[in-house]
Amino acid sequence: MEHEDQHLHLHYSAPATEWTQALPLGNGRLGCMVHGRPSTELLQLNEDSVWYGGPQDRTPRDAFDHLATLRKLIRDAKHAQAEKLVRTAFFATPASMRHYEPLGSCYLEFGHDGDLTNYRRYLDLETAVHTVKYDHGGISHERQSFASYPHSVLLTRITSSKAISFVVRLNRVGEQEWDSNECLDSVHAADNRITLHATPGGHNSNRLCIVLRVSVAGGGSVQAIGNSLVVQSNSCVIAIGAQTTYRHKDPELAARQDVDSALSGKWEYLLGAHVQGYQKLFSRTSLRMWPDASHIPTDQRIKERRDPGLAALYHNYGRYLLISSSRDGLKPLPANLQGIWNPSFSPPWGCRYTININIQMNYWPAGPSNLVECALPLARLIEKMAVRGRITAKAMYGCEGWCAHHNTDIWGDTDPADRWMPSTLWPLGGAWLCIDLMEMLQYQYDRELHKRSAVLLEGCIEFLLDFLILSKDGNYLLTSPSLSPENTFISGDGSRGILCEGSVIDITIIRIAFEHYLLDSQELPTSANIGLVGRVRDILYPPSSLSPRLPEIRINAEGLIQEWGLEDYAEDEPGHRHVSHLFGLYPGNTIHPDTTPELCAAARKVLDRRAAHGGGHTGWSRAWLLNLHARLRDAKGCGRHMDQLLESSTLPNMLDTHPPFQIDGNFGGCAGVLECLVQSRISQDEEGPYTAVHLLPACPVEWSSGELRDVLVKGGWKVSFRWEEGKVSSSTLQPTKEGHLRARLETSSSG
Repeated sequence: MEHEDQHLHLHYSAPATEWTQALPLGNGRLGCMVHGRPSTELLQLNEDSVWYGGPQDRTPRDAFDHLATLRKLIRDAKHAQAEKLVRTAFFATPASMRHYEPLGSCYLEFGHDGDLTNYRRYLDLETAVHTVKYDHGGISHERQSFASYPHSVLLTRITSSKAISFVVRLNRVGEQEWDSNECLDSVHAADNRITLHATPGGHNSNRLCIVLRVSVAGGGSVQAIGNSLVVQSNSCVIAIGAQTTYRHKDPELAARQDVDSALSGKWEYLLGAHVQGYQKLFSRTSLRMWPDASHIPTDQRIKERRDPGLAALYHNYGRYLLISSSRDGLKPLPANLQGIWNPSFSPPWGCRYTININIQMNYWPAGPSNLVECALPLARLIEKMAVRGRITAKAMYGCEGWCAHHNTDIWGDTDPADRWMPSTLWPLGGAWLCIDLMEMLQYQYDRELHKRSAVLLEGCIEFLLDFLILSKDGNYLLTSPSLSPENTFISGDGSRGILCEGSVIDITIIRIAFEHYLLDSQELPTSANIGLVGRVRDILYPPSSLSPRLPEIRINAEGLIQEWGLEDYAEDEPGHRHVSHLFGLYPGNTIHPDTTPELCAAARKVLDRRAAHGGGHTGWSRAWLLNLHARLRDAKGCGRHMDQLLESSTLPNMLDTHPPFQIDGNFGGCAGVLECLVQSRISQDEEGPYTAVHLLPACPVEWSSGELRDVLVKGGWKVSFRWEEGKVSSSTLQPTKEGHLRARLETSSSG
């Protein structure tokens, strides 16, 4: 390969010996980790609807009867008693939601041990094709694999300079989990197929079926022996299809049809259709930065070099991962905690949808990268949550509208998840998700998605208006119970507490949600509830000084933003991974250097304090810090956090590690690289609203030269620019088809 051809390659000079070195493929629904092994190739398979068990009824039925008591205990700072009541009356039964599971494993037994030369494997982000090449025993071997969105299957072509013999096996478990309960029903080989059935969770659960078929060319042969296939050929194609009862009543029939339909076409056609469909999304934007050491194997580069070109590759890889794990289709599902690349039957945190930042972070790159279509599965899941969430809101809090706590699953479960006090009882996850949908529409407007999102947001507004209570002095409206996700405070008497009234993240989310709702009432007046609009307006813009309002963010005596709202509690863990009280800085927009410099100074002190106590120790939190420092226009801090993200939180296959693997850091880092290079916001002057665009607002000095093409900014504009030696040398700003405002362009130098 030529040097120039590798800037969009993840490439390696040796096979993967473990999952952290394997490379991901995906078509949004089907995922695969390819190891590239000459002896026994391992394809670890996922399908997005393979969840253990089925939907559950877990709503705490007696919670509302105890809500007034809980609120009084919180107000009286009786933390231990409040938490005891929550454990009794507000935690759900069963405590946990369902969890995500692997689909299965495919083994290709070649037996190519020793005498191996010219080995290389690579994933081409430009085509979403994985390639393995090597010579063994005087024979040249090549395998190409991709996950086809048009044909809904995984495809691998195996070619060699002479005919070879190999064995194909299919199972549910991976190499590390032979003792797991894989809920396997049957594996059967016949003719040129292997068919596998399983029922994760037992009777009445979501059933799955995998169908694998081998198609050989010329004089090749396929023989079924002992539920495996023995293949003799110098050119063959393997197609793997999988479906579950989540989408199809007869998953075997559906999977078989997918496989047969794909193999009715020639390889060149299948490859061309796949690449064409993928590039319609991936090629919309591009980023390159120099120096670029793309000739160095990726694992070595992560460990030793970390050049600017690697940061660009990290961004491009994030776009690839989003396209590969979240595509629209029949009953689409969004990317979960591990995208669609979960290797474990007992995955960390259930590999669920965690909605106190993690799934939101998955979609941070969607707007600026012109990939809002990839967020349609998220919108559909929120619509399911809105239905279930009305039951939760009424039963637990006596509120109209809908709410969701900090986790959900493919059935849209909105009840409290697990029994961990710092996270479980937090009903604002749904409101955060609705805000994110509205923010995405500012980059790429879609009127139908706007209408859907407005309905969801209005349901959240109904809940929030009913959920708010008066503060003790009657001046403010607060949430209760409230918490700052996953964090713990120390109260004045030295005791630890979690529950409070009106945490900063709660009030910030509500303020932004209310602002979006008022804007919607103007843009979609036919769908606005006039009564709700009036109530929201009176809270945001009180008609008199005596009217209760949302409290403003407070800065304490140390110059820090108070995390727990009106109370200046000390932090139990100063280096905590969540920085929830900075929501208004990022992903929100209520804290900004141009409009709230005092709050920005306080936010910077918060970040300095977190850093001094070891903050950013998880991959996703490091990615959040990258975005926060970018919003503060701190180029030096951005360079430091990007380097630490690569050094400490990136696996050899360039996937993020919490640890263990968790994909949100990839998406947060992908968005963070763009935040360093271009930022936008909707501003206002005497002529009305306009888009303020800032180039190189936080570009690390090490990223001295680069080119960014056709990235979206808020208000409906595309921007392209090139910079050299830290200064913009050329730029273009073009309106998109719909919804564009006036725009103003500002430029900074890197560093």
